[in-house]
Amino acid sequence: MNAEVFSSPIFVKRSAYIVQEIAGLEDAIDFLNEWPEGRRDSTHETALRACYDAYSGRTFVGAACNAFVGFAKRAAILEDPTSAMQWIAACKAGSGKVQA
Repeated sequence: MNAEVFSSPIFVKRSAYIVQEIAGLEDAIDFLNEWPEGRRDSTHETALRACYDAYSGRTFVGAACNAFVGFAKRAAILEDPTSAMQWIAACKAGSGKVQA
């Protein structure tokens, strides 16, 4: 297993109808860097710092994962993994084509 990958993915809402999988440090860092500046707070700063510290080996990946989950909870964007996985499975099962 890659040391920069979370033990299990985290699912967050990007918008009302888009759920994004955060599988590891790079995903988390990208997501946090794209977060709107007007919505950033100390929880965001802590999560971003923890992710960078884990990426550089100064702390554990698990600590960064926990910090990211804390940020997602505070921002009210954390998605239940079971719901997200069911949604992904349903999307993969469909072809996307309308039946005539």
